[in-house]
Amino acid sequence: MSSGDSRKAVLAAFAADAGITVAKFGGAILTGSGSMLAEAMHSLADTANQGLLLVGRRRAEQAPDQLHPFGYGRNRYFYSFVVALVIFTLGSLFAINEGIHKIREPEPLESAGIAIGILVIAMCLEGYSLATAREASAPLKGRNSWWRFIRTTRNPELPVVLLEDTGALIGLVLAFLGVGLTVLTDDPIWDGIGTVAIGILLGAIAVVLIVEMKSLLIGEGATPDEERRIRESLVDVNRIDGVLQLKTQYLAPDDLLIAAKVTMVAGLDISTVATAIDAAEARVRQVVPAAGDIYIEPDLHRSRRE
Repeated sequence: MSSGDSRKAVLAAFAADAGITVAKFGGAILTGSGSMLAEAMHSLADTANQGLLLVGRRRAEQAPDQLHPFGYGRNRYFYSFVVALVIFTLGSLFAINEGIHKIREPEPLESAGIAIGILVIAMCLEGYSLATAREASAPLKGRNSWWRFIRTTRNPELPVVLLEDTGALIGLVLAFLGVGLTVLTDDPIWDGIGTVAIGILLGAIAVVLIVEMKSLLIGEGATPDEERRIRESLVDVNRIDGVLQLKTQYLAPDDLLIAAKVTMVAGLDISTVATAIDAAEARVRQVVPAAGDIYIEPDLHRSRRE
């Protein structure tokens, strides 16, 4: 998957969330709905989050320098981690607090039709954003489930957009139920209950993202399948006959650092060893396009050295 596909998904989410935010705040002002206000804050947080993801991508493109010789790619992980914190604080905690206030001090709901209309429009826009994110994620997902993709991908933006959009759609359903039950029962407490439910949903999404982005920020290695392909590519029966050690770490979604110690066939001269290492690097880059800096240390089996 190209980097542009990921950017397209973020831009689509940004445009959708910005429009939804304006509509929801207008609906919250007109109706006095706590569920609508919680959803407006949810969408405001989502819009800010897409902006943060774009900033992270931009800063990750800085060229390496003396202070950061391996580049600034981890900015994408850092800003995705910040996004998770924003969802938790600005989205979840606000919604729960607002919902508790609405339950304790119920207020009548006005212009429910307007609220329902805005929620339906928001569902359509969020559905478009989610469809774009799914399309961008499909090449990376392969045959894995969506949950496994979110747990294992080294791309930070796509899981954020996927979870945000899925959470937004579920949140809209909860807001719809809150407003609908309030109208049917003439009891505004349902609006408060819907608001609290939205806050709990956002909290759950935030926790998942915080755990996943923290792991990426600390540094994750190649996937088991990538490691298998790297090991197989390093071996050249006539010159490199084994891999003693292999360590990898993603510095960015498209920048995998690889360090390996390989065993050389006995009796090779230095020129042949250098040629074998260059060829091994080329093979690795062919099977793992994300491979960036590759460091290969030639060695002999211990039994051969003794």
